[in-house]
Amino acid sequence: MNKVILMLMTLVVLSSTASAETYRVSGEATYSDNTPVSFHDLTVTCQRGDSECYRYQGSETMTDAQGSFTLVIDAADEDNGTEILLTLRGEQFSHIIDIDVYKMTTDSRMIQDLQLSQEPPMPGFGGGAGCCLILFALVFISTLLRTVAGLATPRGRAAFQGFKEPNYHECPECNASIVQHQLVMHFITVHDYDPLEAGEATGLVLRKSWSTEED
Repeated sequence: MNKVILMLMTLVVLSSTASAETYRVSGEATYSDNTPVSFHDLTVTCQRGDSECYRYQGSETMTDAQGSFTLVIDAADEDNGTEILLTLRGEQFSHIIDIDVYKMTTDSRMIQDLQLSQEPPMPGFGGGAGCCLILFALVFISTLLRTVAGLATPRGRAAFQGFKEPNYHECPECNASIVQHQLVMHFITVHDYDPLEAGEATGLVLRKSWSTEED
């Protein structure tokens, strides 16, 4: 007896599977301004309590760059007339499965375009990449302004051409401001230091300036 029941159940399942066939719904999805809804999931949902629709719930596809889509489900003859809801970006569009009309189509697909009532989202700046571009632009403009301001002065133009202003140090004997590379000669010619003393005095001046910079 159990074997008979098992065989009958198998026949029912096989007959149901045999009667199901591929059912395609194709179309174009657009926003209210007719721009394409690109790269968004389109999902089948059902009205609450519609048990005939539940077997298709969760079937999904994705729109391409032009907003085109093709949803593929396995529709059985007994589901002819079943309503499914094509859900895109929170909006639902009713589609009635019509096996008879589907069988008469030349390209084996039902055509249904979807137009959302919502407008397309505001274009962003690409997240982190956009922020980096803005930051780079601000840094570039700031650098350019500083360069232009610097070129307005003789010292700035000289620095732009590669000229580096020499360091000056105060002579401990006469408090005169002397260029660093002329300190030794200054001690010798102005203050009558011998070369050794001039070198030691220059070293003291330089070490003093270094300690001041570190502080």
